[in-house]
Amino acid sequence: MELTEQCRKDLLKLPTGNIADNNNSVPHQGVMDAGIKPVNPKSKMVGRAYTAQCFPGDNLALHQAIYAAKPGDVLVLDCHGYTQAGHFGDIMATACKEYGLAGVIIDGSCRDSEDIKESGFPVFVRAFNPSGTVKESLAKLGVPVTVGGIQVHTGDLVYGDCDGVVVIPPTVEDEVLALANQKYEKEQQILKELKTGKTTLEIYGFDKLIEKKVAGN
Repeated sequence: MELTEQCRKDLLKLPTGNIADNNNSVPHQGVMDAGIKPVNPKSKMVGRAYTAQCFPGDNLALHQAIYAAKPGDVLVLDCHGYTQAGHFGDIMATACKEYGLAGVIIDGSCRDSEDIKESGFPVFVRAFNPSGTVKESLAKLGVPVTVGGIQVHTGDLVYGDCDGVVVIPPTVEDEVLALANQKYEKEQQILKELKTGKTTLEIYGFDKLIEKKVAGN
C-alpha cells in the first residue's frame, strides 16, 4: 500500500483500538506495551517504520538514524528501555519535523517534553529524564528491533495515538485496515443509535446474554 497524503488522512481517523482488534496474526495484536506513550496525548501518526538499534545513554546513533530514514517514515529507536538519560529533545524533534518524518518512537527516554509537545511533532517514549547523553556509538540501521515488547522491521506499518502504538506487518496490512475501517463505520452507527435512546444492552444483545447467565446461576 502506498501511503499517499490522502491515504494517511484516511488512516488517521481510525483509533488504534479498531486496528488492534483486527491485527490478530501477530503477538499481542502488534500493540506495544503500555509504557510507550505520546509526549503529547493529542499526537497521531502513521508511517512506515525505519528501525535503529542504539546504545543506551548515547544519542549519536539517534542523530545518525534521523537522516538514514526517509521523509514520511516513523523512526523506531531501540534504546533497550534505558530511562536514565534524555536521548531525544526539542532540537531533534524540530530536526525530524523539518526533515519530514511522520514520528518517532523511543524505547527509552526523552527530555524537553514541553517543547516537544509545543512543536506538534509526534514523539512516543517510555519516560522523561533531563540527564544528558554521550555521543560515542553508531546505530545498527534497518535491523529488526524489539520496542515496547513488539518486534518491528523496517517497512512495517506503524500507527500511534493517545492510547499507544500498533505495528502491522505489510503482509496483512490491507486486510487489517479493511476490517478496521469496517469496525470504525459500525461504531459510528452505534454512536448514532445511542443518541436515539438505545442502550448498549440492546445494540449488542448483551441483555439476552445477561439473562442467560443469570438463569444459568
